[in-house]
Amino acid sequence: MADLQAMAEALIKGDRNKVVELTKQALAENMPPKKILEEGLIAGMNVVGKRFKANEIYVPEVLIAARAMKGGMEILQPALVKAGVKPAGIVVLGTVKGDLHDIGKNLVGMMLTGGGLKVVDVGIDASAEKFIESCKKEGAQVCAMSALLTTTMPQMATIIKALKDAGVKTKTIIGGAPVTQNYADEIGADGYAPDAASAVDVVRTLIGLAA
Repeated sequence: MADLQAMAEALIKGDRNKVVELTKQALAENMPPKKILEEGLIAGMNVVGKRFKANEIYVPEVLIAARAMKGGMEILQPALVKAGVKPAGIVVLGTVKGDLHDIGKNLVGMMLTGGGLKVVDVGIDASAEKFIESCKKEGAQVCAMSALLTTTMPQMATIIKALKDAGVKTKTIIGGAPVTQNYADEIGADGYAPDAASAVDVVRTLIGLAA
């Protein structure tokens, strides 16, 4: 019997090969894909998120764990689709126009994927039009924006206003080094996250899932 606890532990350690091997084994034993996802991969990433939040591990360890998660997901995804398992929610994620930073954004994307959400990454230097088009196309519940420069922060306000003007009912969350809760309140964002692990909790709350 494939050991989902061992899968979670391998993911926490960032052992991609072990995660892939255990995912294949679990599928070969006809274990439900949803169970593998929730009790193996997501369970592991939850621990990574908590440790990251508590400063017990840092960005490199998170990236290695996320790489292991990705390895497992590549094997599991076709089985999830076949079984009709839907993601817990859909998030459009990007760095705003004029800003070319992507490490923080990528980290948030990995943590959200690890939280069982489908992440649609519109990349860096993304315009309001790009965010709107993607939110509409994907039926996203949340639009997540990142900015690392004070000069690009106003783009967040532009995007939030453009979403409202376009009648897109997507919830919005913002983050990045210079961004604060006060700024989020000021521009009418629905949520703010100081780091990648918190972003998962805020997004899940905005979608109406237990954080």
